[in-house]
Amino acid sequence: MTKPKKAIQKFKSEAEERSFWESHDSTEYVDWDKANPVSLPNLKPSTKTISLRLSESLLERIKIEANKRDMPYQSLIKAWLAEDVDRHHS
Repeated sequence: MTKPKKAIQKFKSEAEERSFWESHDSTEYVDWDKANPVSLPNLKPSTKTISLRLSESLLERIKIEANKRDMPYQSLIKAWLAEDVDRHHS
């Protein structure tokens, strides 16, 4: 027989809820064996802005390639980086 789960309190703010879950074990409140998987296809991953120094000639070559593909050069750089990481770490 499984132990009854504790009731989840009402939170005044997202910050209060975040603080609560950082210090409490969710298995005391949620039966994860009964949980259903969720798909969030439109959720965009968080991004972080970085600074990257490139030679002007390299940047121009990248812009030319991006223009041929009708896409922003930053998007092309991200796509190339993702492809390379996937290829070397799969």
